[in-house]
Amino acid sequence: MTLQKLHIAVLMGGWANERSVSLMSGKGVADALESRGHRVTRIDMDRRVAARIAEAAPDVVFNALHGVPGEDGTVQGMLDLMGIPYTHSGLATSVIAIDKELTKLALVPRGIPMPGGRIVASEELYRADPLARPYVLKPVNEGSSVGVAIVTDESNYGNPIRQDSAGPWQDFEHLLAEPFIRGLELTTAVIDSADGPRALGVTELKPKSGFYDFDAKYTEGMTDHICPADIPENIAQLCCKYAVEAHRVLGCRGTSRTDFRWDDERGEAGLFVLETNTQPGMTPLSLVPEQARHCGMDYADLVEAIVAEALRTYDVLNQRAAARGGGGDGDD
Repeated sequence: MTLQKLHIAVLMGGWANERSVSLMSGKGVADALESRGHRVTRIDMDRRVAARIAEAAPDVVFNALHGVPGEDGTVQGMLDLMGIPYTHSGLATSVIAIDKELTKLALVPRGIPMPGGRIVASEELYRADPLARPYVLKPVNEGSSVGVAIVTDESNYGNPIRQDSAGPWQDFEHLLAEPFIRGLELTTAVIDSADGPRALGVTELKPKSGFYDFDAKYTEGMTDHICPADIPENIAQLCCKYAVEAHRVLGCRGTSRTDFRWDDERGEAGLFVLETNTQPGMTPLSLVPEQARHCGMDYADLVEAIVAEALRTYDVLNQRAAARGGGGDGDD
């Protein structure tokens, strides 16, 4: 693709648990854009971020942040008020998609299967299990498997869970408890274009030990990526269908990645969406660039395509605002 030469601010880092991942994503994006002749301003987010972006006065911001406040609508709202185009999803989508409970409320009524479960206060865990074991505990508003634990009958957390068990959930007041789904870990990336969203494929993730946690995601050699996944064609098609539908229902923009668990003993009835990530990683080990390569799109092409979609969306939103007689831009 051909993209006119732009001044692009790459926003990365920040103070979330995923800071290190964001810095890797941001560096990859910035290097790729510079290799294509764009002027790039690299911004490691701090509390002066609005002033720093205003000083830079970029044509567009590439949002390479992961976690709060770059993925939860906070940064999106700031950029909307500043009238600056930015990549990935807008404010409303970001608020919903980062919250696992709100995501279920949006997707399940549209026929997208997700595990059951309930929200529990972390203090409740020491009195009784919220669900029958095995079950999964995860923070409501985190990504990259931060704070996730699988509680089994053989768990070293105790039964009931001991307060001194040093579980990863202890930094969070509330957690989502879900039934554990045996089987395969699958993921599907979706990318936007003027023709609408399309799925790039399905990857199976096979950690060499334990489960697909933060270390397994971002430590080279700890997880095998099988792309395309060695699964039946009907399951691959269903993954792509659900990922595109989740992207549409949530209102995602640019790119997203939907994660699944598939109980292969149950066929299509065993496929469940776990979450949709609106700010997928762009590191050397990240899944969206990997699936894009499989489709013949190199890393720099992918980055430029995401920027082009941000500018196209910004123009569309402004045209809609003008048609309504408004003067604003931002989330629709």
